[in-house]
Amino acid sequence: MGKDTTTDTIRSIRIDPRRVALAVVPVGRQNTHMLQITDLTYRIAGRTLFDKASITLPTGTRAGLVGRNGTGKTTLFGLLKGQISAESGSISLPVRARICSVEQEAPEGPTRLIDFVLSADTERARLLAEAETTADGARIGEIHARLAEIDAYSAEARAARILSGLGFDDAAQKRPLHSFSGGWRMRVALAAVLFTEPDLLLLDEPTNYLDLEGTLWLETYLSRYPHTLIVISHDRDLLNTAVDTIIHLDQGKLVPYRGSYDQFERQRREKQVLAEKQARKLDEQRRHMQAFIDRFRYKASKARQAQSRLKALARLEPVAAIIDEHVQPFRFPSPEKPLASPLIVLDRVEVGYGGPPVLTRLDLRLDHDDRIGLLGANGNGKSTFAKLLSKRLKASGGRIVAAEKMKVGYFAQHQLDEVSPDLTPYDHVRRIMPQAAESVVRSKVAQFGFGADKADVPARNLSGGEKARLMLGLATHDAPHLLILDEPTNHLDVDAREALVRALAEYEGAVILISHDRHLIETTADRLWLVAGGTVRPYDGDLEDYRRLVLSGEIDQQPGRPPRKTAASAPIDAAARRRSAAQRRSELEPLRQRVKSAEKAVEAYTKKLEDLDRRLADPTLFARDPEKGAELARERARSAAALARAEEEWLAAGAALEELAGG
Repeated sequence: MGKDTTTDTIRSIRIDPRRVALAVVPVGRQNTHMLQITDLTYRIAGRTLFDKASITLPTGTRAGLVGRNGTGKTTLFGLLKGQISAESGSISLPVRARICSVEQEAPEGPTRLIDFVLSADTERARLLAEAETTADGARIGEIHARLAEIDAYSAEARAARILSGLGFDDAAQKRPLHSFSGGWRMRVALAAVLFTEPDLLLLDEPTNYLDLEGTLWLETYLSRYPHTLIVISHDRDLLNTAVDTIIHLDQGKLVPYRGSYDQFERQRREKQVLAEKQARKLDEQRRHMQAFIDRFRYKASKARQAQSRLKALARLEPVAAIIDEHVQPFRFPSPEKPLASPLIVLDRVEVGYGGPPVLTRLDLRLDHDDRIGLLGANGNGKSTFAKLLSKRLKASGGRIVAAEKMKVGYFAQHQLDEVSPDLTPYDHVRRIMPQAAESVVRSKVAQFGFGADKADVPARNLSGGEKARLMLGLATHDAPHLLILDEPTNHLDVDAREALVRALAEYEGAVILISHDRHLIETTADRLWLVAGGTVRPYDGDLEDYRRLVLSGEIDQQPGRPPRKTAASAPIDAAARRRSAAQRRSELEPLRQRVKSAEKAVEAYTKKLEDLDRRLADPTLFARDPEKGAELARERARSAAALARAEEEWLAAGAALEELAGG
């Protein structure tokens, strides 16, 4: 008989209302689960975030954790790391599992970037230090065997590759941490966590500090991650590329879906439609049973049947509704009087901040219906260019010709810090509409997405997404001809980002967009401009070309460095692209009308069915007028069929509109 391998063990965080204890629990001959959560309950400030939530993740799962802002995604990470304890339930992990996440504070100090990343592997650092001091030959042999086992000798090359992917060239990797801004140091913290390759990697919005180039690299890296990963993200492309499972945190439950985010959305939509149909069917059964009971429960000859129906009615369990919280749409008013093209012409323009120019040789034209996505690594001048177009920076050379009466709406991420914490959304709107009537101001606040429950809440108590919504509303309130958006999505969840896509599709002015969200750029921008090498020029490839270019290393991501190669795609006829984009936007209107028409039909047939059911529920109908009762029953069957057709048309029209508008 061979050696008994007995059991693997897992570390189980057993939670009760009094304490959190660690225990060793046998789990069988081979542990194939990295994480098991059982009946987890957690409340905060009287609100239940987890209500007997359970889930099991096999080892090697790459999961995206999604849910509306405020549902408890970050709290779950705190529970997994043992930083907070819940009321009841258990969290079980393999006993030797290494769990890592990126700390909220950016690292700092004189340590070189490459050394900081290498130091994250504490076992490697400890073994190397011991190898330098020990005189025990046997121990030295053991140390070097272990170093080879953990691939320690290629560690520096691996660390350098990760740093390079996140935007640091060889020279930058040798610079001290304190020479970089907070956002760049957060990238270093991410690099250190990726370098350690923990058994369970927890990432909370990892793209928030990345540009598009870093995001593209991270998507590819995580898609090949060899261990278990849970990532909280609102980046649709990352969730489609890097994960194989979606965990939906909804109504206090953790619901797993196999596949990408797009597959999750489709499955959930289908599930919702089925649940709604089943609920209507059960409601109809209840109404008919109740009608029978009400009619015959007091008749001796029918008493037994009535009691039977009463018991059957009690056994009809209600269908659990899928609550799809309404996402307040964004509304960007289009210019009342469109201006003729071009809106702006740049002729050999230079711009900077008083010293050497940041951007030079700017020879560009922006037309009234252009949708431009700006590419380029952080630090190359995208925000500088946006400030130039928005007249927040003056050119230091060259000539700018702009259309008279052109209004520009400008949103930048840093503006969220400029929101007055003591002022409410109403107060902010009143500032820009000092002469308007109270009702007009309240109406404008509601258009921004703040109903009566939020209009008078101080900004300090608003979420990041609500502050972004407020600043977007303020930036667009006077129907600008040009809308410039600099990283508008950092605080928006997936549904809010889709609402932003739809709003931009409906907006009829020109758009300049800076974003690390590839889905937003792909569904909004008609043309791409590359900010690199100290200038801005049209980029003739698409985002897939650019992705390949970034991942191949043929474009330098470091600030101020020119790309070594551009995409070799054929020049694109800009006028043709603009015509195509304008045509696509014009196609939205008939689809919107089709959706509205189908929705009205659904409402009309639903009301008609309710009226027919009410009339058919009259216990005297068939006795009094059998022919009328039969006709009403036939009419109900026809109306039910018409309602089904109207619902199908509504779903089809809605899907077509979402597809065309990028939804």
